[in-house]
Amino acid sequence: MSYANTRSKPEIQRPVSNIFILTSLFAALFMNWLPWEGIWLMLRPDFVAVVLLYWCMNKPWRVGIGISWVMGILADVSDASLFGQHALAYTLLAFGGLALHRRLQMFDLRQQTIQVLGIFVLTYAIYTLAQWQINGYVVWAYFLGSLTSTLLWAPLNLMLRAMQQRRAERESRS
Repeated sequence: MSYANTRSKPEIQRPVSNIFILTSLFAALFMNWLPWEGIWLMLRPDFVAVVLLYWCMNKPWRVGIGISWVMGILADVSDASLFGQHALAYTLLAFGGLALHRRLQMFDLRQQTIQVLGIFVLTYAIYTLAQWQINGYVVWAYFLGSLTSTLLWAPLNLMLRAMQQRRAERESRS
């Protein structure tokens, strides 16, 4: 089976404003604050992790380990979880995104999704290790969130890219 037709053509990326990046990160943080219960809590994707990975992959010189750490501290405070748990996970996620951003950009969206799954599984492994240290046991169903985060990767990637292009078109008209 040939993947030549599914590979996206390289495009010239326009600059993205810092306001847009911060707005998308805080919108993801607000999405993480939505009340989830029962099995839905296990299935909840980590919106901040998905958005952070997107920006680390597409704008690695603008969003990196420092911003990921700050977002992690904000997520820790808002979740009332172990202080530093999200900060460590997001920092390692950003490191993975920064280290692999050229490799990930070579792939089309479908292939990126497979690659991103590994990064999300490692991120959720950090959460699981922290919970194991606190509770003394591991809830393996917690890894379902890495699958839903991976499923969210493609739509979020397309949405953020479309929003950037719409902004660029508005600026070119004016």
